[in-house]
Amino acid sequence: MIKSMTGFGKATVDCGTKKVIVEVKSLNSKQLDINLRTPSIYKEKDIEIRNMIKNVLERGKVDVYIYFDNAEDEKDVAVNQSVVKQYYNQMLEVADSLGVEINKSELLQTIMRFPDTMQAKMEELDEEGWNCLKSAIEKALADVDAFRIQEGKVLIADILKRIELIKSLSGEVPQFEKQRVVTIKQRLQDKMKEWGEIKNIDENRLEQEIIYYLEKLDITEEKVRLANHCKYFVETVEKEEAPGRKLGFIAQEIGREINTMGSKANDHDIQKLVVRMKDELEKIKEQSLNVL
Repeated sequence: MIKSMTGFGKATVDCGTKKVIVEVKSLNSKQLDINLRTPSIYKEKDIEIRNMIKNVLERGKVDVYIYFDNAEDEKDVAVNQSVVKQYYNQMLEVADSLGVEINKSELLQTIMRFPDTMQAKMEELDEEGWNCLKSAIEKALADVDAFRIQEGKVLIADILKRIELIKSLSGEVPQFEKQRVVTIKQRLQDKMKEWGEIKNIDENRLEQEIIYYLEKLDITEEKVRLANHCKYFVETVEKEEAPGRKLGFIAQEIGREINTMGSKANDHDIQKLVVRMKDELEKIKEQSLNVL
């Protein structure tokens, strides 16, 4: 099943007193590039989480966000009693040495605004919490994968439609070729007349040179190779599950034949067909970048 590299998935799972939310967003990229953001409690599972992502999303720029539905649940804050006591005793000593009367209740309130008087309790991740998180990640990744499959169908349908259009445009070329040869031949003969009378000219040799020149402008090979490349492109789409890179290479070969056909054409009508084929090919190349 051909997939796009663009996708989005989200899952919410109740994990005891907390509700864990996992969001996954992916865009096209040459390699798998994972940007993972998680609460500190899940940091120890960073490698396992990345491996879960790799097993489902082979390629793309992937952003994964794991968070709690209530930010307050992420941190369990407590008073750092040892620090508060140190501040309190030191302030009393200073007040006593200066002979200053001090309101202990107000002093405590002031001290609580000092640095490090509050601390976050480090919560440990147990097996149940990890299994709950894995469940959320799996659901989010399944969502992304389903999204990618749907996008891939639309993407491939559009690409194949443009391949068929290129084949159709190439099929219109032969109708202009006969007149093209006549026009080029007439142009050469007119050019010879401009040079004036040439004595002792070998008419047979001249005819051979004109034929040789016309053969160099022949685009039969390009048409045949273009048709073969288009056929190979379609076969690759039908047979491979992740053809993105290969489709890019085949598109380059298709472009080479179209460009050569255009450089040899020497015909206004054929050039117009070449321009239209190039336009479709550029769209194919752009779309192929997002194919897995």
